[in-house]
Amino acid sequence: MRWIGIMILIMATAVPAQATVIGRTLEYKDGDTTLEGYLAYDDAFLGADAKRIAQRPGILVVHEWKGLGEHAKHSAEKLAQEGYVALAVDMYGEGIRPQTNEEAGKEAGKYKNDRPLMRQRIKAGLDVLAAQPNVDRSKLAANGYCFGGTTVLELARSGADIKGVVSFHGGLNTPNPADAKDIKARVLVLHGADDPFVKPEEVAAFEEEMKGGKVDYRIVRYPGAVHSFTNPQAGDDPSKGMAYNAKANQESWEEMKKFFAEIFK
Repeated sequence: MRWIGIMILIMATAVPAQATVIGRTLEYKDGDTTLEGYLAYDDAFLGADAKRIAQRPGILVVHEWKGLGEHAKHSAEKLAQEGYVALAVDMYGEGIRPQTNEEAGKEAGKYKNDRPLMRQRIKAGLDVLAAQPNVDRSKLAANGYCFGGTTVLELARSGADIKGVVSFHGGLNTPNPADAKDIKARVLVLHGADDPFVKPEEVAAFEEEMKGGKVDYRIVRYPGAVHSFTNPQAGDDPSKGMAYNAKANQESWEEMKKFFAEIFK
């Protein structure tokens, strides 16, 4: 029986220790504006000799309309657990965190009504992510929630050199649909089929835009899901137009994981 004990010991020592996710504030700039993002990665990014940095794909995470908060940070940490380096960006600037829907609508509106500013601000986040020593700058992508979904689509429309973007319950409209011809990335839209804020006609116009630009895109619709279906803080009353949907949240996350596995293979 001694050999059984030896085999068990060998198998136990062969299992690597579980990596620990590290999350930290990352300050960066867009011109004169100071931004406070949140960078997440696991502590297994060093090579066996602890001298060579093992580079991973990098993913931007873009927050909802109330600014960088726990939802986007948690998403970045979950992506880090999957082996990515994730940066939850700050689109608004240091200390700007709207507390009410009215404040959030006004702040988000600055960027929705000024798409060049939106593109410039998200590009600042992409540049700082690509500059991280543990990021493979040839393997970059982005995902975003609501306002963040709109933002990552604009990043793609800007012609950014990234592999893919994922929009979770994001706005799909743009003032410049012809820019779809500049998209280099694959596009995945994860949409609540009953979202009252992103109506069927907006979805249809987006599909026409993608087809016109010959974009590699896909839309997944989740029946019964409304706006903000990934965020538990959205409540549980779909009649209000925004509500958490556990099933849609889980299924959309798995869809995104498959998408990233495909674009980075």
